Amino acid sequence: MSRRAAQRSALPEHPARPGRADCPHRPHRPFRRTGRRAVAALAGAVALTGSAITAGVTLPTAGAAAAWPAPSGSKPVPATIPVAAGTPYDGGMKRHYGTGDLGDGGQDEGQAPLFALADGAVLKNVVLGSPAADGVHCQGSCTLQNVWWEDVGEDAATFKGKSSSAVYTVTGGGARKASDKVFQFNGAGRLTITGFQVSDFGKLVRSCGNCSTQYKRTIVVDDVDVTAPGGSIAGINTNYGDTATLRAIRVHGDSNRKIKPCVRYTGNNTGAEPVQTGSGPDGTYCRYTASDITYR
Repeated sequence: MSRRAAQRSALPEHPARPGRADCPHRPHRPFRRTGRRAVAALAGAVALTGSAITAGVTLPTAGAAAAWPAPSGSKPVPATIPVAAGTPYDGGMKRHYGTGDLGDGGQDEGQAPLFALADGAVLKNVVLGSPAADGVHCQGSCTLQNVWWEDVGEDAATFKGKSSSAVYTVTGGGARKASDKVFQFNGAGRLTITGFQVSDFGKLVRSCGNCSTQYKRTIVVDDVDVTAPGGSIAGINTNYGDTATLRAIRVHGDSNRKIKPCVRYTGNNTGAEPVQTGSGPDGTYCRYTASDITYR
């Protein structure tokens, strides 16, 4: 899917279609990588990095945002790849891209994903190139390790589990060129994002604002590099009891602080446009303090 090179101001959110989250369709602006992580962050990342090495996953070092990986090869994906629980899919850092029905490259609603993960499945060491269709769908608890989206299609990943005990984990990796959402949280449970980097995006993670079935959702974003331009890091629905906890967030290239760390909405199950009710830390729904967000 082609990207616009000229900078443009953000557009207002358009009415969402029934059963989907709000979609602002933010225009793309030039990708810009600025700043480096402080060496002081090293101590906080030692445990995470050690566990990742044990699992055979390469994560960013705490001293600097990781360079985008060079794919080891290419793999066309003409039909959704199913990933079962107990059999991790290791992509070997090959660039996977859609062809045939998955090769449209647009942002139409309802596209199929490149990967469909069953409850308990693991996807690791994968680069999603362009076109990426609707990225990754998790039908229940899932783990995404060292997964990179070079050019986000409709969404990078959608979490769809129906159990309040569902756990979704994103460890390492990164995403860029997402005109709308990176992670779409439609289901129930808890989503944790750690060691991730995102740039040129609308929302890093959004709790579905108008799905036909709604749930309480818990979001944790920890040790993440965010590079402008961008819209917001987390969007949640307070009327369903959602919470977003932000820790060790490093924002690069946003001297005017336009990126909103946490935005609160009143969600619905009718398909209507969600109403934004506020933003910033409130100690109840948006859980962070000024010291949890640093600007580089």
